[in-house]
Amino acid sequence: MANDGARVSTEQENPAVPSPPREILIGSLMISLPQENPAFPPPPPPRQIPIVGARVSLEQVNPVVPPPRPTAPGEIQSLTGSFRSAVTLNPPPRFNAPRNLAQEIRSLTDSLRSLAPLTRQQIDACLDSLFNLMTSSEEEAALRDMISRLHGSDLAKLAWMLTLYSDIYFMQIAANKNGSKRLNKLFGRSDDADNFFLASISRRFVDVMTDKDAFAVVIGGLRGFSQEKKMAMWIRIHQHAVDVARDPQGNGCIAINFLIDDAGECYCRNQLIAIIVLNALSLSFDAYGNFVVQHVLNLNNSSFTCDIAVRLRGHFVELSFQKQGSFIVEKLLKTEASRVMVVEELLGCEGDGLLRLARSQFGNFVVSKALRVTQEEVMVRADLFWGLVHKLTPFLNFLRGFQESRNIARFLDSIR
Repeated sequence: MANDGARVSTEQENPAVPSPPREILIGSLMISLPQENPAFPPPPPPRQIPIVGARVSLEQVNPVVPPPRPTAPGEIQSLTGSFRSAVTLNPPPRFNAPRNLAQEIRSLTDSLRSLAPLTRQQIDACLDSLFNLMTSSEEEAALRDMISRLHGSDLAKLAWMLTLYSDIYFMQIAANKNGSKRLNKLFGRSDDADNFFLASISRRFVDVMTDKDAFAVVIGGLRGFSQEKKMAMWIRIHQHAVDVARDPQGNGCIAINFLIDDAGECYCRNQLIAIIVLNALSLSFDAYGNFVVQHVLNLNNSSFTCDIAVRLRGHFVELSFQKQGSFIVEKLLKTEASRVMVVEELLGCEGDGLLRLARSQFGNFVVSKALRVTQEEVMVRADLFWGLVHKLTPFLNFLRGFQESRNIARFLDSIR
């Protein structure tokens, strides 16, 4: 607009609209923008829209920042070098870029030995290098060489980095086959470092125990930690033994069975077995926990077997109808003390209960086993053997009519 014939600039007319920038900052570089380009015509004036009889520009209705002016081909070429130098300041992730392993290890070692506090950028770079060194199938020698040059506080700093982010980073390495093996090589080298490892394992103990690769870290800790830390690990094992044994993926029962075999005769192992015995009923009915009960029975320890039988008393028939449960009952029939408890419960079946068990898919194996083992001990407990025979004989014709019970019928025919 004009004022007494004076000429007023656009900036004076609309001071709220800033002048276009002449320079922009990209990364750490200041790049000058080109001036007016006659190769491109100026943008058309803003479209006018009517609002209640008044003429208001689109910019006044919606004062948004206009789109940038197109860049001419010549300008693109002039800026290519500047953009290239700016991009190289922030390279893409290292797994996409060529690697210099020696330089990487040297930089990582220097960071671990440095007494100065590390910046977040330095920590992230170290974590990235560590993850690749710990999990790669080709860099074991390089990692071993680096560890040999670290001592005391350097190893503690390394352990701190590996357990830094709420144990997620540590768990990712532990759940890797190569990672778990290389973590084990760090155990026992520094007490301060072991404190970090033990704390991280304890916080994610069930996850570590039920992962097929991470479980190796528990074994490594029980072999490499100090005696005090080993006891801390065993306390965790005892606390979570039942939950681990019930792991729906089936890895937990394998882990518990391995601990029983690997620990040897010691108080901690016997305490673990005692926990399994105390929870034998719930574990026996679990799809995977029953394998732990079977494993204890396979130790052929009469004391453990008798204690499990006491815990399962009153449930032998119910277990015999199930596949895994029938295995447990058959193992109990091998030992004299537990055998008596099982057979007495079979003889206590009312009505056709024993017939239904003999005709069932899995129960027929239990009944057959009971007949054979009591026959072998007929001179000691004849009442058990003949009690089963007299209870089954009235149903002999029914037993002959089913595939599952024909072996029982043949056995009864053979002693008549």
